[in-house]
Amino acid sequence: MHAAPGREDHPVITARQLAEADGVLFGFPTRFGMMAAQMKAFFDSTGGLWQEGALAGKPAGVFFATGTQGGGQETTALTAVTQLTHHGMLFVPVGYTHGAGMFAMDEVKGGSPYGAGTFAGADGSRTPTDAELALAEHQGKYFAGIAKKLKAVV
Repeated sequence: MHAAPGREDHPVITARQLAEADGVLFGFPTRFGMMAAQMKAFFDSTGGLWQEGALAGKPAGVFFATGTQGGGQETTALTAVTQLTHHGMLFVPVGYTHGAGMFAMDEVKGGSPYGAGTFAGADGSRTPTDAELALAEHQGKYFAGIAKKLKAVV
């Protein structure tokens, strides 16, 4: 499917390991306005977790990369929510919590209230901008704070 080869320095989580997490931020590339087939296949492998309710109540969020500005960052997030919903996971969007930078129109940048994002370019050669990286860092910290609060009350 033209995916880049796996790298040994990038750990790969198994579906079963999701149950051990206090929360999960899922990151994936888009393909025609939704998550790539490889990510969908990963979610499809979580049927046993779904049957057990093992992910119910866990916070989850998303971040993504698209090849172009019209690549479907928001539709990718929206279609991912269906996977989270069936598991009973709690979708934690970043909203507009990152402040004024989310309203700036002076540069091309990915991301939305649904989650951090980047435009990789049609050939995948574009790297994230400082603004995109700042939103990603903010989302990680924001999400971790929510997950920590939820863990404290459960």
